[in-house]
Amino acid sequence: MLPLRGHYTMPGGASIHVRGTIAGEPASDGVFTHCAFESDAPYQPDNLLARLAASLEGVAADTSAMDLSALLSSLLLPGDDLAGLTTDAIAIALRRMVGKALDWTDLEFDIIYGPVLDPAVNVALDETLVEEVAAGRRKPFLRMWEWNAPQVVIGSYQSYANELHHEGVLKHGITVTRRVSGGGTMFMEPENCVTFSLVVPTALVEGMSFEQAYPYLDRWVMEALETMGVKARYVPLNDIASDKGKIAGAAQKRWANGMMLHHVTMAYDIDTPKMLEVLRTGLERVSERGTASAVKWVDPLCSQISLSRAEVMQVLYDYFRAKYGATPSALTPHEIEAAKQRCVEKFSTEEWTFKLP
Repeated sequence: MLPLRGHYTMPGGASIHVRGTIAGEPASDGVFTHCAFESDAPYQPDNLLARLAASLEGVAADTSAMDLSALLSSLLLPGDDLAGLTTDAIAIALRRMVGKALDWTDLEFDIIYGPVLDPAVNVALDETLVEEVAAGRRKPFLRMWEWNAPQVVIGSYQSYANELHHEGVLKHGITVTRRVSGGGTMFMEPENCVTFSLVVPTALVEGMSFEQAYPYLDRWVMEALETMGVKARYVPLNDIASDKGKIAGAAQKRWANGMMLHHVTMAYDIDTPKMLEVLRTGLERVSERGTASAVKWVDPLCSQISLSRAEVMQVLYDYFRAKYGATPSALTPHEIEAAKQRCVEKFSTEEWTFKLP
């Protein structure tokens, strides 16, 4: 029996490679045998990984990542040092080995840029396209937004009254939409924001907490920003920041159909006076219900680099396409019409926009 293999690289950290065999067919009825681990981390003592691998002999191959990590953690002795590696990382690699988790290289991606759409349609597409991927009608993808009017997108669990000055919304002609994912409120003018949605199988983040999944899914963003001269880092739970302040915020939603949405909005520039007339961030709550946005200093990309917004979008597009071999694609008329219908039925309705979580 040829050994199975799996691997996982921690964001900004060590890599773990695992191999082993499974006794019994199918894997869900089998157990691990002959496991071995290799890592580039300077772990101590030298026999640490071998000892942990040996402990898996006879363990059920369908054991969850959480339980595998707990088992391995319980076997660590005083003086053991994984040196940047974690038992969570080993568990994820093991789940990949048995085919229960995916790596980026297991997926074929589309990449979509635009077209220019009404604000609410972009938000509705996040839900519409997840169903297209789940049904096998579209590959996993990265979609870069373009839209034709200023909007504020509030998180699924937020209160309109807590987040927005309604008079400011009316004064500046802001379209307010509620997304399906969590997270905080985003003030998004077309010329001032870089926004994209990533739809992938949840198996890509199998075994990861939300805190682990955010930087894992945005590792390519950090690398692309570095090519632009921006030294970015992830600030838990879901912010991308440089030494000058927050650059971007992310949000996620996972569906029972095995798909997930990962959404990022990055500040290219900010019309601060207008934003302060629209957002209530940091002010006293009007409603006791709803998740409040965090108060954080935002330093937009335009203050850190000389590239235009269009150039930033192109760098991100080219980097993702090259790194993951993504195929250029486009929204179909059917997908756009389906999203517009969802606006009529849900995303543009007062019931959805003003709902209290």
